[in-house]
Amino acid sequence: MKETIKYLTGSVGPSGYGSKSTAEQVTNNCRFGSSSTAIITGSTSGIGAETARVLAKRGVRIVMPARNLKAAEKIKASIISEFPHSEIIILTLDLSSLCSVRSFVTEFEALNLPLNLLINNAGKFSHRHRVSQDGMEMTFATNYLGHFLLTKLLMKIMIDTAKLTGVQGRIVNVSSGIHTWFSGDLIRSVGQITRDKSQYDATRAYAISKLANVLHTKELARRLKQMDANVIVNCVHPGIVKTRLTRDHEGFFTSLIFFLASKLLKTIPQAAATTCYVATHPNLTDVNGKYFVDCNEASPSKLACNPDEGARLWSFSEIVVSTEPNTVIDHFHGLD
Repeated sequence: MKETIKYLTGSVGPSGYGSKSTAEQVTNNCRFGSSSTAIITGSTSGIGAETARVLAKRGVRIVMPARNLKAAEKIKASIISEFPHSEIIILTLDLSSLCSVRSFVTEFEALNLPLNLLINNAGKFSHRHRVSQDGMEMTFATNYLGHFLLTKLLMKIMIDTAKLTGVQGRIVNVSSGIHTWFSGDLIRSVGQITRDKSQYDATRAYAISKLANVLHTKELARRLKQMDANVIVNCVHPGIVKTRLTRDHEGFFTSLIFFLASKLLKTIPQAAATTCYVATHPNLTDVNGKYFVDCNEASPSKLACNPDEGARLWSFSEIVVSTEPNTVIDHFHGLD
C-alpha cells in the first residue's frame, strides 16, 4: 500500500525523482553531449521515441534502428523540427531476425562512430503464436534474443569508445514488472512456448522475455566487471503506459481497460524518465547490474537475481545465436 501511494502521489525517492518525473527533468545533468552516440531500439514510437527526442535535445547523436523506415523518418523529422541541430541516423533492423541484427551491426561499424549508449528499448507483445525465421517464439526473439546478439556484437565498440574517451559507456535494458509473474524453468518454458501452439499464452511469453532481460543484465554486469571495462549495464521497468506495444489488442475493450486504469498510467514522458535517468545521470557511475523503477533502485524477482539462471541463460543464448536457422529447437532438450 505504501508503494502504491508513493506511485500515485509521485513521491520522490533517494534519487530525487519519482513516478511523476519526466525524461527532460531527469536529464538536466546529462553526462553525455555532442560527441556521444546512442543507439536506441524501438525509437519509432512511444517510450523509445521520447527517449530519442530528449537525448537529441541534450546533444547526443541518435542512431535509430528501424524495421519501419517510414515511421523512423517521421520521428526523425519531428525531432529535427524541434531541435534543428540534431544528428539522427536511421539504419534498418528487425530484432526478430538474427541475420538482420548482424547486418545492422555491420552497417553501424561502417560509420566509424563511437558508441556511448545502447538502449535496448524495443518490445513486442505477440497476441498470437508466431515463430521467427530463426525458429524462436516471436516475443522472446524480439524482446530478448535479438537484443542479446545486438549487445554482444556492439560490446567491443562500446568498450573501445569508453577507453578512448574516458567516458563511461552505459547499456540500458528495458524490462517490465511483469517479469515477476513467471516462476519455473526458464529455458524449458521457452521451448514450450516455441513448440506448443495450442497452449500458447501471450502474457506468459511476454513475462518470460522480460525475465530474460533482467537475467541478461545481471550476467552481463558480472562479465563487464571481470573484464574491468568502463561500461555498465542496468535494467528498468518504465511503468504502465499505453503505447504501440498494445497494437495487437487495439479496439474498444483495450481502450476501455486503459481508460478505467487511467489513474495508474504514466504519460510517455514519465515512462521514459527511468530509462533516461539510468542512461545519463552522473550519480550512477558505480551502479551496475541493478533494476530500477520510477528512477530509483528496486528489487526484481528472486528468480531474476539467481546467478546460476543468468549463466545458464547466457550459455543457451550463445548457442542459439550461433546455430543455423530453424534448428534452434534441437538445443532445448540438451539444456533442460
